[in-house]
Amino acid sequence: MSESKRRPSLFCISTYEKGQDFLREAARLGCDVRLLTVDKLAGADWPRESLTELLTMPCGLTCEQLLNTVMYMARSRPIDRIVALDEFDLAAAALLREHMRLPGMGESATRFFRDKLAMRVQARSAGLPVPEFTGIFTHADVAAWMRETPGPWLLKPRMNASAIGIKRISQDEELWPLLEQLGDLQSHYLLERFVPGDVFHCEGVTWRGKLLFSQPFQYGRPPMQTMHQGGVFTTRTLGIDSAEAAGILDLHERLLPALHMDCGVSHSEFIRAASDGQVYFLETAARVGGAYIAEACELATGINPWKEWAGIEKALAAGEEYRLPEVRRQFVGSVISLARQDEPDLAGYTDAEIVLRLHKPHHAGIVLRSAEEARMRSLLDQYALRFLEDFCAVMPAPEKPTS
Repeated sequence: MSESKRRPSLFCISTYEKGQDFLREAARLGCDVRLLTVDKLAGADWPRESLTELLTMPCGLTCEQLLNTVMYMARSRPIDRIVALDEFDLAAAALLREHMRLPGMGESATRFFRDKLAMRVQARSAGLPVPEFTGIFTHADVAAWMRETPGPWLLKPRMNASAIGIKRISQDEELWPLLEQLGDLQSHYLLERFVPGDVFHCEGVTWRGKLLFSQPFQYGRPPMQTMHQGGVFTTRTLGIDSAEAAGILDLHERLLPALHMDCGVSHSEFIRAASDGQVYFLETAARVGGAYIAEACELATGINPWKEWAGIEKALAAGEEYRLPEVRRQFVGSVISLARQDEPDLAGYTDAEIVLRLHKPHHAGIVLRSAEEARMRSLLDQYALRFLEDFCAVMPAPEKPTS
């Protein structure tokens, strides 16, 4: 087949089991879709009918080994676009793009959506409010920063996602033993002032530098509390014209251009300080939100970030324009918990507003939708309490990501 006739070829990388909606939609749009995953996920629930090829590699390859592996594959497989379906694969995709001189985010651009220090420095330089922070480099500077910045503080890995590996520090003397344990890894962390408050997230779709879609949500308990202390995870949509959404949407719209987002999807988190109501930027990622946020977003707005991301990648590969579908607005909330039971029984949850039930071992989950915000919020609050009694299990928070 000639170059002009060949279908767009997307080379997707995921070391976690996710992105099935992206893979299906890209194939539906006429792309050749190849997926590279790790050997242990060869038998996972991938949409094989949508894949031109499923490729695997060993876990834990070095950057050089990964590069050699993909370059060997590229000898017999055309690659137009490289897509990292999970946050932990963004750096690998950037490396490959740089090496092959393919379009998309390179290594420096990826830092703004992967490195918590880089994104904070860039956001602050653009005038966005960010909780006070410092890199872990010169110890005397760190000590001076702690004297000047009221505690408590959070010691955060610069490259981990979600709340993985975060340590709360109440007294300055608690920091130094932790840094000693980290040794040469301590510069891969940052220190940030802990700001109590309500935590929000925005799901975004950007095309050619313009934010086309923004849907704000509010978490129930902050994700860091849920991960480290256990409990039930909830999130709910905010009315797009509501007063509580205004500050979140304004900051979201300013954030993505400041970080040079050109084309793609994003998941960004913000906090509204309990002390004075100031909204701060916390972190962002060039990926789809986890914990069934994509499903909740689609049920609320008709926009599934996975599918729109596939549409963007296809348009870029084929030299076409991308257009966002029509957006609708309803109120949606989700409640999810680790479960004591292998297969939690949700039969006792019968309200008509239930539109999705989670089927995953040792997880209980429900998504609710209503045209009335008060009704959806009431049910979400009730279900969160019932989940604690019926299902909730607690596991120690991981220090490192696990697939």
